[in-house]
Amino acid sequence: MSSFSEESLEKKLADLNQSQQSIQGLSLWLVHHRKHHSKIVSTWQRELYKTSNDRKLVFLYLANDVVQNSRKKAPEFSKEFGQVLKKVLEHLTALNLDPRTIKSISRLVGIWKERNIFEPKVQGDLSKIWSKKSNEPGSPPGNDSGTPPGTPPLPKKPRKELTPTPKPKVVETEKTDNGKNGSFSLEDKPEFKKLLSSSPPQMSPIVPDGDPPEPEELIKAIQDLENSASSDAIVREKIARLPPDVSEVVHLEKLKSAKEGAELMEKIKEATDLINEYNERLQQELKDRKKVGKMIVNFLASQTDLLTKAEENLELHRDKLDKVNAIRDDLKSHIQSLPDLRQLPDVTGGLAPLPSAGDLFMK
Repeated sequence: MSSFSEESLEKKLADLNQSQQSIQGLSLWLVHHRKHHSKIVSTWQRELYKTSNDRKLVFLYLANDVVQNSRKKAPEFSKEFGQVLKKVLEHLTALNLDPRTIKSISRLVGIWKERNIFEPKVQGDLSKIWSKKSNEPGSPPGNDSGTPPGTPPLPKKPRKELTPTPKPKVVETEKTDNGKNGSFSLEDKPEFKKLLSSSPPQMSPIVPDGDPPEPEELIKAIQDLENSASSDAIVREKIARLPPDVSEVVHLEKLKSAKEGAELMEKIKEATDLINEYNERLQQELKDRKKVGKMIVNFLASQTDLLTKAEENLELHRDKLDKVNAIRDDLKSHIQSLPDLRQLPDVTGGLAPLPSAGDLFMK
């Protein structure tokens, strides 16, 4: 997974579209880099202001996916987004948004309130600000469809079950009343309904106790351990070659003069300094190994979560592929049941003249 930077986030936000894969993929990337939550939210807010009106809704869907699926793992996102959404909604109320976007945002604000996504005061401010926009003349009601207010979150469905449920509608495309433009609404697809209403994914059995490290950071930490004290063969050989008179008391009896005693004290001091320095390095190595162990646990936990999400997406796509294959088989069967045009009479030379009235009534 790529490292975090504001430039990379800006590029990903520019490439963000209304597809489920795009929203959930970027949401996972943001949760993975949750230690940068302040920069993530400020960049998200800045880019939302800059983007066109028809893309602002997908930014809100992204924020919703992040805060709902990281409430336990990264609650700091809920706090950060709560601090900026008031200004974001004030910005949106000043725009000339189309009725369907107003309706979708109203449903989104309602879902946040039902599920207590933000603090009560923050949620109250958000509902109050947006109610002015949703109650404008010509604005559609925000809860005419989707989950009724007060409905608790539905339990998580098995992976292969894609039966549409009355969950709140989500990412959508414009559809005219007469439908002549051939566009369609993505709200009716069950996989898109998961963006707002599905329960957070089941946590990994590995419980992390901190932010997951970047792959490059973890690799460097493991490589540094290769140069640790226990691997320093030169110092270990120096310690092994220390003369016995610096460690054995019996050699004190062999001293014949103060000069020999001073020389022995100097040797003992050098040996003591060498061993103390090596012991300090060993203690630091133990701390580094514990730190790397925690980094590995956190990294494995984040990768397990990503793998679980990828497996869910794989099951979703397999189910969609089965549906496409079924439609293809039905289409082939229908084509085969059509009459063979090659067996019709050849009329290229013109049709025979119609019989006259006399011919018809001749006896």
